[in-house]
This record gives sequence, C-alpha cells and structure tokens, in this order.
Amino acid sequence: RVADFSTWFTLLISRCRVLSTTMRATKLPFTFSSLLLLGVSQDTGVTMPGADIVTQNDLLIVGPGVLGRLVAEKWLKEHPGCKVFGQTASTDHHSELTDIGIIPSLKGSTISQKAPYVIFCAPPSRSDDYPGDLRVAASNWNGEGSFLFTSSTALYDCSDNRLCNEDCPSIPVGRGPRTDVLLRAENVVLEAGGCVLRLAGLYTHKIDRGAHYFWLRKGTLDSRPDHIINQIHYEDAASLAIAIMKKRPRGRIFLGCDNKPLSRKEIMDAVNKSGKFDTKFQGFTGTDGPLGKRMENSKTRADIGWEPQYPSFTEFLGVDS
Repeated sequence: RVADFSTWFTLLISRCRVLSTTMRATKLPFTFSSLLLLGVSQDTGVTMPGADIVTQNDLLIVGPGVLGRLVAEKWLKEHPGCKVFGQTASTDHHSELTDIGIIPSLKGSTISQKAPYVIFCAPPSRSDDYPGDLRVAASNWNGEGSFLFTSSTALYDCSDNRLCNEDCPSIPVGRGPRTDVLLRAENVVLEAGGCVLRLAGLYTHKIDRGAHYFWLRKGTLDSRPDHIINQIHYEDAASLAIAIMKKRPRGRIFLGCDNKPLSRKEIMDAVNKSGKFDTKFQGFTGTDGPLGKRMENSKTRADIGWEPQYPSFTEFLGVDS
C-alpha cells in the first residue's frame, strides 16, 4: 500500500504541474472544481486532466515514445494553447512527459471526451491484443480531425531489391505472425476512417537509435552486405505524421522514407567514414538470405506537400553519398 500511495502521490504532483499549464491555456480559474479535473484513480491510473474542455486542436498520442514525443513537441509549437495527451503502458516516464507539455495517463484510463486528433505510435511488442488497442484508440477519436497509425514498410510485398512505392501490393494475411498483427491493426484504422503511415527504418541523432548502431555494436554480422535498407529520420517521420494529420485525409495508406535507399554495406561505410563513432564496423560476412526493396514515396510527398529535413542518411552524417 505504501508503494501504491507513493505512485499515486507522484502522479498527483505531476498532474498539478500540467494543470497549471492547462488552465493558463484555457483561462480556467484555479478553484476546487478545477482540481477535480485531475481525476486521480488508484485502479486504472489517471484520467486526462482537463479532458472535459476539448479544443479543436487537442491531440491524443497513444505510445508517446521517441516518435510520439517529437510529434507532441512539434504539435504544441504549431498549435499554442492546445492540449496533448499521452497514453502509456506504465507510469515510468510520466514526469518526463509532463516536463515537455504532455498530459500523461495510463492505458485503460477513462476518457470523458473524445479527441479530434489521435495518433497511435505504440509498438505491438507490449500488447496482448494490438488490433484491440487500435479499436480503443479509434473509439477515443471524435472523427473531426484525424486518426493516424504509424505502421511499417515491411508490409509491402516486394523483395529482390526492387522499386516499391505506395501502389505496391501488401503482404497477404497468413505470411507470418508479425506482419499479420500489423495488417489487422491497419484494417481497424482504415475501417474507422483513419489513415496509416508506413514508416521505413527510423534513426536519430541519439547514438543508440537506428540499424547502424545495432550493427556497430556487433562489429561483424553474418548478413549479406547488398541487402537494401530504407530509412527516415525520427524528426522527418514526426513532421510527416503531422503534415498528414493536418490534411485530414480519410482511409488512406501513406509511405514515409527518405527516397535514398542504401545497402547495408553503404550504410556502414558511411558510418566508418563519418568519424562520429568511437569504433569501426568490420563488415558483413553473409552470402545468402533475402534481399530488400527500394522504397520511393513521391506520391505521398506530392499529396501531402512534404519534404524531409534530412534527405539521406549520408547527408545526415555529413558524408558524400
């Protein structure tokens, strides 16, 4: 019970900090009635503070991890005075979310008002019923703004390093359990009138994010070096997601990539050449295995009016391609 109370008290303090921001944005007087908006519950977490006051640009982020937090920061800058809510699987990072302006709540918390904008960024790894989680997210969308699910380019049925764009067919259900989960989740979103953003491999300035970091730690890898990899910077993934939501499309699948596919060898050659890392990658030793695909998203760019800040991984590293 002591541990329960400690968690509850920590959550209460963090909500108080968020409430002050919420009331400044909404001009809500600081009264006892205002405090009731905190809605603390020891059983299911904390309901969204100020959820009874919904504005036209309020955003719910399910899974505010690295990508979700970037979306929140950009959204708050573009929509001053709006509220950004973040649903998480645990309370581990609630104080961090509060510090950047996200109003945190636990998965399963009661939401008294639906949000006009919802983005689902949570991975399937921590879910027992991923499509079910998407149904819950869809039920929390009021249908006015946009509902977006970040999925994966792994669902495009293309291999042998061939060109693949938005019009390429998807992998059929039954190919494998991992892709089946994503396909069923996408169907939930599309049936609800939401949209899907299939993202290529994500990387960022943080040294521990991206395929290159994983390979660098290994030193050598028994994989074929000519396998094509597609990537997009986290910042660009966030800006694309926001651009899509602001367009308010319905029932569409978009593609997020930098249009500069590279082989595994090209990626790690650039890493070694950059001089930004303490160690050197030794090489790929594999000679067989599946090849990749060359993702191209000119249609998404034209329809949404978006261009990446980081046109390629090599430019991100400051290395000539």
